Order: sequence, then structure tokens, then C-alpha cells
Amino acid sequence: MSVVSLLGVNILNNPAKFGDKYEFEITFECLEQLEKDLEWKLTYVGSATSDQYDQELDSLLVGPIPVGVNKFVFEAEAPDTKRIPDADILGVTVVLLTCSYDGREFIRVGYYVNNEYETDELNADPPAKPIIEKIRRNVLADKPRVTRFAIKCFCARRVPPEQPEADVQPDDEEYGAEELAEEAEEEDVAAAGEANGEAVAAAAGEDDAMGGVEGAEPAGEEEMSEDGSVDLENESEDDLEEEEEIAEGEAAGGDDAMEVDDKPQTVMAH
Repeated sequence: MSVVSLLGVNILNNPAKFGDKYEFEITFECLEQLEKDLEWKLTYVGSATSDQYDQELDSLLVGPIPVGVNKFVFEAEAPDTKRIPDADILGVTVVLLTCSYDGREFIRVGYYVNNEYETDELNADPPAKPIIEKIRRNVLADKPRVTRFAIKCFCARRVPPEQPEADVQPDDEEYGAEELAEEAEEEDVAAAGEANGEAVAAAAGEDDAMGGVEGAEPAGEEEMSEDGSVDLENESEDDLEEEEEIAEGEAAGGDDAMEVDDKPQTVMAH
């Protein structure tokens, strides 16, 4: 929404003679205090073929402007007929009412203007040289064409103020420091919880592994009896006799078996 809004334009003297002043009663609203004045201009389009015949009838600076609805009357002199081609004095032309702030136009209102003689006889057979005193103008006030232009903000207080102290603000007082500390603390707690969970899971895995070892059947116990004892009677008698013979032989030649070679043994490293 614009800081300045045009609420209405009322043409006070319409219709009027061609040489009479233009009188516009302008009503607008200002939403904020303006630092500079508003510049209003009224331009008469002298010819539809070239803008070199355009005339600025008058300009007006309005200000200081209070906040709220404002109204004023803008008066402008009639155009100089010497600067208008004779063929373009009669007929339809345009007047432009514009408003600018700080040299930048932000609103334009265009009105069609019909210039004709006061009598039907002159209109039916107009003289080669226009008779200005007998020409009447009629501004089509009920059919304006309004154009708005976007410009930079009107007042300086819409611009954020400078904050040099923000550059020297301590790091521990930065915006969001507390939130960042809380997030870091939550992350540490979550990480500790995750580590504890992994440790518990690892311990449980070790228990399962140990349980599997304890529950496994010992190797070589396929011949255990139903009550869990080993049946020694199933051992081969030949094996027992062989062990007895070996024991007797060791007893007979014990001295030879106990001889020790004084030379050191050579160990091959692979």
C-alpha cells in the first residue's frame, strides 16, 4: 500500500472558456509523516502528433503534510495558444495531473478535454484562424485514467536504523545463543544415550555368546551315558595292555631316558 493515496479530484470550473484557469480540488491521504513536499503538475497536451507542443501549465509544492486526509485547490493558467498549432486547438486533447515525491512521479491522472465553439454555426463552419474567445472547453471529469508507479519508500523511518553496536556485540550475547546451547546439550544427551544403548546391546550379545558356549556339547562326549557319566568300561582292553607295557619298559630303561645332551638345541625359525 502506498504512503500517499489519491482519494479524489474535483474540477471546480467545468465547463469553462478556453482561456480560463484550471481549478482542481484534490483530496489525498497520507499514512506517514513525509520528510519532503509533494510536487503536483498540470500538463496540457498541445498536439497528438508530437510531445514538443506539450505545456506545463503550472506546478505546486505541497507540504509539510500532516498524517491523515488532506485537501487543497490547485489552480493553473490556460495553455498558451501561440505554442499550439491552429489545427490542434479545436477537437479532443488531454490534460495530465501528476504528483511526484523527491523528483519521482508516482501517480498520473489523465483527462480528455473537448474544445469546441459555443455556437453551432461556428462549429459547422469554423474559421481558418481560431477565435479563442468563443471556444469552450469541457473536461471529461467522470472518465479519468489513473496510472500509478511504484517508487522507493517515501519516509526515511521505513529504512532500518543503523546499529553500529551490533558489530561489537560479544559472541556469547549473539542472537539465538541460548537456543544453540540448548540444542548442543540435547545432542550430547542423545549421543550419551545412544552410546549407553550400544554398550547394553554389546553386553547382551556377550551373554548370548557365553550362553551358547556353556550350552554347547563338549567334543568327544558322544558316548556319554544317559545319566551324564562316561562309560570307562567301554575302553579297549588292548589299549590298557599297551599302556602297561610302555610303563614297564620305561621303568627298565629309565637311566637312558634321563640322559641329557650338553649341547644346546638348534631351533629353526619359520
